[in-house]
Amino acid sequence: MISRIATASLGLVLGGSSVFAQSLADAKKAIDAEQYQKAKSMLKNLTTTQADKDENFFYLGWVYLKQDYTDSAKTTFNKGIAVNSKSALNYAGLGAVARLDKDNAGATTNFNQAIALAGKNSKPYQYVGEAYLLPLTPDGKISPADANAAIAVLQKGKAVNAKDADLLITLGNAYRSQLKSNEAYQAYSDASTIDPKNPAAKVATGVLWKFANNFEDSEKQFQDALAIDPNYGPAYREWAETDNRWANTDPKMASTKIKQAVEEYKKYLSLTDVSVESQMRYADFLISAGQFPELQTVAADLAKSSKTNLRVYRYLGYAAYENKDYPAGVTALNTWMTKADPKRIMPRDYLYMGRLQMASGQDSVGINTLKKALELDTTQTEVYSEIAKSLYGQKKYAQAGDAYKLVTQKGGRNVKLTDYFYEGISYYFGYDPKNPSTDTLLTKADSAFSYVIQKTATSPYPDAFLYRARVNDLKEKDRNNIQGFAKPFYDKYIELITAKGAPDDRSKKNLAEAYVYLGNYYTFKEKDAAKATDSYTKARDNDPTNKQVQAYFAKQGGAGKSK
Repeated sequence: MISRIATASLGLVLGGSSVFAQSLADAKKAIDAEQYQKAKSMLKNLTTTQADKDENFFYLGWVYLKQDYTDSAKTTFNKGIAVNSKSALNYAGLGAVARLDKDNAGATTNFNQAIALAGKNSKPYQYVGEAYLLPLTPDGKISPADANAAIAVLQKGKAVNAKDADLLITLGNAYRSQLKSNEAYQAYSDASTIDPKNPAAKVATGVLWKFANNFEDSEKQFQDALAIDPNYGPAYREWAETDNRWANTDPKMASTKIKQAVEEYKKYLSLTDVSVESQMRYADFLISAGQFPELQTVAADLAKSSKTNLRVYRYLGYAAYENKDYPAGVTALNTWMTKADPKRIMPRDYLYMGRLQMASGQDSVGINTLKKALELDTTQTEVYSEIAKSLYGQKKYAQAGDAYKLVTQKGGRNVKLTDYFYEGISYYFGYDPKNPSTDTLLTKADSAFSYVIQKTATSPYPDAFLYRARVNDLKEKDRNNIQGFAKPFYDKYIELITAKGAPDDRSKKNLAEAYVYLGNYYTFKEKDAAKATDSYTKARDNDPTNKQVQAYFAKQGGAGKSK
């Protein structure tokens, strides 16, 4: 169990920190290995024992940044500048904080200052580049503009020092974010040539292959990294992420690869510091892997810690929803969203809160929360469908029709023909014959059913014809002067259902409805009593309880009784 590992390992790391060499080089190596607690302990010591060295403050601030403590990072970078007003690295750090705070002007000013002060040192260029690659969106994608800005500054850094392997790896990451695989591979290859013992270059190459779904070669790169350094934790983390992607790509491998991914991530944790922060990274992985029972266990253990980061309530909320513990989920996410810095709230938080509220019977509140999620992240197209289904369930049919219209317009690849069908049904039920303003809903419904019929021409969908007939029947304003708008659609429905053989009970009632319509058509439009009686007889054969059938034959004196 992770919590037991955490308790044991954390004590060893923190309790034994005094035995580690207190050099900046060792602290930087710990950062690269994602041993952030170890690095933080060393750097805090260095900022005391070597308080005149601005680099110590920068790397401590960078650790805070990696752990999502931007306020602490900003304070530490400013301390570094207080030590050395020309500290290029600390200006790069302040730019990174400003960018995460969405202060574009502040980010640009600080980045420019960092580069102006860099001189022949390539490191400020590297970290300005890394700052541009810090993700600002929940999906972790880097915008082309940010990637191009990173590439531009990293190329300038490369001109300053073409032998900086870490800068080249960052350059490769910038290219990789934009799917420029050839350029990324060249940068990683150059880094490995310069520093063959750098496991980070191997891991980065493995990640490149992962996104190409070349999983076997990806794993070889992680194995090569571990051959260089068997204790290099990031290799196991990326291996876990790769196996998770493999599982999602190849259903036959899903079960095996998910299990392997979880074990690899636990190995990663054992090689880092198993701190609260690293366990939260594990929690993020469990969300992407869909391992919600394990997530709930990890989150519950984290919640017991006196040093708990508020973010644990996000994990508790997500896990509770997926595990159908809705009241606990609402409580947890409410704690997170009301107490956390607003800058830390993600669209996905609103998404889960909305789902939890609707699952708890708070449909109207939940829909508004889901709409907030959509405002913040329009790529969450499945949310449109959730809103539509909820409105339909509440019998707010006109609103549901509009919501399904949004599904069909904005749902992208997630759109199904059933979405068009429910768009039509919603508008159909939203029509009120006593309210002329709802007449437009019939036109919208007819259009939706027409689309379904068109797209299922080779394999017709009977209910689309049934509902299109019902819509067109409602357009008949004078029942005694029937025009026959619905006739072709009821005819087609009868043809499709009878071709299948003996109908079920539901189809029998629908067939009776269709034959009753035809009976009325032949009575009032064609004035053909024989065809009218034949249609009503077929209606009665399918549903003798139909009230219109009973009324017709009562007028006929019981003629044409079914046998």
